[in-house]
This record gives sequence, structure tokens and C-alpha cells, in this order.
Amino acid sequence: MKKRAFLLRTKIDRLYLWILLANLLIAAALSWSRLAGRTIVGTLKAPHPAVFGIRPGSGLALLALFVFAWRIWMAYRYRACPPVEKSELPVVTVVIPAYNEGRQVLPTVRSVMNSDYPPDRMQVICVDDGSTDDTWDWMLEARREYPERLRLIRQPKNSGKRQALMAGFRYARGSVYVTIDSDSEVFPDTLHHLVSPLVADPKVGAVAGNVRVLNHGDGPIPKMMEVFFTVGFDFIRAGQSVYGGVFCTPGALSAYRASVIKSQLKGWVRQTFLGVPATIGEDRALTNLVLKNGYWVVYQREAVVLTKIPATFRGLRRMLLRWARSNVRESIVMSTFMVRRFRKGEGGWWIRMVSGLQIFQLSVYEALKVGLLAELVLAPLSTLSIMTLGCLVGSIVPATVYHLRYGTWFGWRWAVPYSFLWLYGLSWVSLWGLVSAARSGWLTRDLPSGVRAQKQDQGLEVCEPETIPFPPWQGTGTGPGKRSKLRHAGKPLAISG
Repeated sequence: MKKRAFLLRTKIDRLYLWILLANLLIAAALSWSRLAGRTIVGTLKAPHPAVFGIRPGSGLALLALFVFAWRIWMAYRYRACPPVEKSELPVVTVVIPAYNEGRQVLPTVRSVMNSDYPPDRMQVICVDDGSTDDTWDWMLEARREYPERLRLIRQPKNSGKRQALMAGFRYARGSVYVTIDSDSEVFPDTLHHLVSPLVADPKVGAVAGNVRVLNHGDGPIPKMMEVFFTVGFDFIRAGQSVYGGVFCTPGALSAYRASVIKSQLKGWVRQTFLGVPATIGEDRALTNLVLKNGYWVVYQREAVVLTKIPATFRGLRRMLLRWARSNVRESIVMSTFMVRRFRKGEGGWWIRMVSGLQIFQLSVYEALKVGLLAELVLAPLSTLSIMTLGCLVGSIVPATVYHLRYGTWFGWRWAVPYSFLWLYGLSWVSLWGLVSAARSGWLTRDLPSGVRAQKQDQGLEVCEPETIPFPPWQGTGTGPGKRSKLRHAGKPLAISG
């Protein structure tokens, strides 16, 4: 077996190591200061490191307040794009990649087929990325239900979501590519809303859907994540959409202008990080391609998708770790093209500002967690008291955002426990994601013990990921079964319980 080379091949690799070094130096300085008898808070308030009269602690607090106020202002200005006339809708290709998804892939396909998008302008492709459970059987069942409208592709081995998407893009005929996760379900009007910004504005290159939780009845964790999604995915993306700078088009539901990304797909599918193939973070990487080419990435609130969330702590931390690793990689990638004029007109400076804040957070914020850990060891009671108070105060924001958005008290019931879960159980995830950013792995698609499906091949396409030719770029085909108690009729989806 060939030994894997660990080389600093690119500017991105080198910048990553500088960020690690910055964290190490800051963490060492804070730890040394604490051992010298000074608390972390005292260190940040110390007069000698003040810059322009502002101490580090006060500066971080002022920066946080400024960013929060700016996000509120941007979110307040957000307006969704009205749906265009059906006669204006283009041909779209919907690609659904799946790996060890089991039965859920069938409701996902049904939800797409039940869409009110014109069937003659929709092509649906489902890709099995080498599943070892019964996912392929359920795909065959879906094709029996929609024999004329569904195309199946079976990969001979698991090669990652990028390769699965690429296998679908190979046969795409649409001028718009839509990606939907195999554990997600859309509403009948979702695709119409999702594609409308691409029709209405030629400067828009990609659209992010509104991700909600499908399995909120599976326990407390999905309920907590429903509140978290409203802040992280709805509130923040709404503000980013105002200047066309949504940072991540989610894998659960996104649309891309084919003419913008198809010439970039060869590099996208072969992307590496520290010499290792990048098999995660494909959605954030596609978003970077669109932004890099000067196009807007917007958020469409009415394009709702319901997605399954891990119901166990183990599954949740694995999902968040995967997100953290891809965030590190793609934040660094984004910073490399922020230094040039990547976009003409408005919005570019706002994107640069947020990109700079992300790099600052990666370089400083994670190191502060190491200092906090030292404080916990040396002064546990006082530190725990401050942390607990911080949880209670911090939960006000997501609870308020959810209440204003959906008019229910659901957010107040679940924001507080999520704040405690994050601080005491999950806050380490982003730090470990920074340190282990080179690792790739889906992490949440483990095969249940004892489940093995018989491999079968019934004459459908089999694509070898390493040898997929790039397309003769070529649109047909159509969201959900009413599995969830959620309902959608152009209004916010409220949850009780």
C-alpha cells in the first residue's frame, strides 16, 4: 500500500498550520498566566496588553455585540424571492445521494415526485454510494413506483458523497442542479420556491433551502436541534442572503446554476486537504465555488426541507464534528479568494468581513477554550457558576428568535437544555474539529449491527468513482408524504411539544 504523503501542497494547507500555531501560542500564554496566579478573566482585563486603549477582554465583548447587532439588522432586511410563474421554471436535475439510508430513501423519493414542479421539466437521479444495508432494495422499490421518472445509479463501493453527487451530475440534463439528502423530505411547493431566485436574478448562482427537523418526535435531541436550526440556518442565513453571501448551501436542500459550477466540478471532486482527499464538506465547497466566481448565494425561506437528525448524543456529536472539520477547511479556502476582487458591485465587503471573523475565531476562540479548561481545574466552583449563568443568558437569543419566527413557546422549552448540552457536552467538538480537520468520514452512516443486504445487480448503471468521465453536459422528473406533524402552506411551520 502506497504510503500517504503528508505534504503542505497548497496555500490552504500552510494557512491551516499557521492557525494551529496561533491557537497553540494563545493557549500556552493563557495557561502560563493562570499558573502564575492570574485568572483568565484577569488576564484579558490586564492593562498591559491593551491596544488603542481597549483591553483584549473588552475588545472581544465589543466585537461580539457589534456582530450580533449587525446580524439582527441584516436579518430584519431579509425578504424571500417571490415564486416565479410556472411557465418560467427551467429544467432541473435533482440528485439524491444515499449511503446506508435504508427505508428512508423511499419517502425521500416520494416527496420529490409529489412536487408540484412541472414533471416534464424535472429529472430525478438517485445514487447508491456502495451501501451495505438494504438501501438499494428500497431504491428499486422507488423505481417500481416511478418507472418512467426515476433513474438509479449504483456505485460498486462507498467513495463519499462528492463522488456520489458527481455520478449523478454526469447524467444531468437540467440548467439547474438540485441536491437533496436521502434522509430529507420536501413539500410540494419546495422546488418551485427554491429555483425561483435563479430565474428572477441572473447574478444568483446558488440557493440554500430552509432546513427543519423531520424527526422531532424521536426524543429531546431533535427538538433541541429544531431550535438550533432556526438560529443557525434561518436567522443567520437570512441575514447573509441580503448581501448574497450565504456561506453554506446545505446538503439537505440546495440549488445551483449549472453554467456556474459545471466547469469547476473536476477540481471540486478532486479537492484535497493536507494531501488527503476531501470527502466531506461538499456543500460548503460548492458554495465557495459559486462565491469565488462572483455570483450571489441566497437563502429561500419558503423552500422548506425536513431532515432527519441523530436522536442520540453519539450521533449528534459525530454530525457536529463532521460539520466542524468542513468548516475549518472551507473557511480557509474562502479566505484565499477574499483578498482579491472576487465580486463586482455590492456585498463583497460584507463577505470579506465575515470571512475575516471566521479566521479570527479559528485562530483565537478555540484557544480560549483551553484557557477555560485550565480555569475549571484550578477554580471549579466560580468557573462553573459563571458558565451556568452564561448558559441561561445565551439561551435567550435562540428562544426569542424561535418565538418571533413561529409564535410558539417551543423555543423557550428547548433552548435552555440545548445551551447546557452544548457547553458541557459539545463545546469541545469545534476544537477537536480544528485539530483533526484533515480527517474525512461521514461518521453518522454506521451500519446497524447484524444488518447485511444481499448485493444484487439488475442491469442498472454502475459507475466506478475513479473513472467517471466528465459529462457531455445535458433536464425531467418531481415532495412529502405526510409523515411529520409539521404542515406547510406558505406559512411558518410551528411545533408543539
